[in-house]
Parts: sequence; structure tokens; C-alpha cells
Amino acid sequence: MPKQTHQAWIQIGNQRLPQLKLPPFPVTWRSGGDRNEIKCLSRQKFVALEPEEWVRQHWLQHLSNDLHYPLGLTSVEHPLNLNGMKRRADIVCHDHQGKPLLMVECKRHDVPLSKAVLDQILRYHLALKTPIIAISNGINHQAFSYHATGFQVLESLPFCTSNTSI
Repeated sequence: MPKQTHQAWIQIGNQRLPQLKLPPFPVTWRSGGDRNEIKCLSRQKFVALEPEEWVRQHWLQHLSNDLHYPLGLTSVEHPLNLNGMKRRADIVCHDHQGKPLLMVECKRHDVPLSKAVLDQILRYHLALKTPIIAISNGINHQAFSYHATGFQVLESLPFCTSNTSI
């Protein structure tokens, strides 16, 4: 018999979004005509409330409120250049010297964390060289730390401290 999973849902305006396996937070949203918008914690503006943005905003809240990564040192849709091609990393947290510490690639809840998703963040890692990377669809999360010998699986992400550095 197929395994049955129970997914809880949250209604925001006319949109039904999944309850994620990240800490809940008070959502600031508005109806923007034919779409709902959510206030981005980092960008301090309203953006379209798409399923991937729902995951991204949960991660921003978690990184800021629970793990203490400063929002002023966090970049959303961080631009990078890969072999002449412009790309954007979903979330990049920096240290006080501006060096990237942590990168999170967010996918919508129904996108599996496949090899292709991991390959994407690994390509971004080539450009940014963050010591910590994570991929998440809001339901499942995978995190890795990078050392000279390669990547190691992390059970959880580290807290940011005032002396966190690369």
C-alpha cells in the first residue's frame, strides 16, 4: 500500500500554502490585485507570495530569529556569475567582513531535494565558497559544511555568533 502523508495547510487570502517544517512566524501579507504578496523580512518590501517565496521567508525568519544571523548581513537573491551566466542564490549570510558564511537554496514544497538541486547549490558554491550550504523545500532540509577534504553532512545549522567567521 502507498504511504499516506498528512499535509497541513495554511490559508492566506485566496491561497492555500503548506505548513512547513520550519518555525512558524507572524506573516505580513496583502492582496496585490490578482495575487497575494508577503512582506520580505530582508528586502523590507512586498513580493509575490509564490510557493518558493513561502519557503524563502520561513528560512529568513529561522536564520534571523532562531540562529541569529543578522538581516543586515543577509542577501536575498544574491547575484553571482557562473562562467559568464548570471544566477541568483536564494539566501546568503555574510560575516561582518562581508565574506559569505552560509548559503540556502530554497525550492517549493513539492520539489524533491534531488541531485539536480544539490548540483545547483554546488555550482553556486564554486562562485561564493561558503563554508556552509543548505537545500530545502520547507518540508525536507539538507545541510553540509565544506572543509579542505570536502563536504560533511550537518545535522543542524550553526548559530551565528559575534565572532562567526570563515
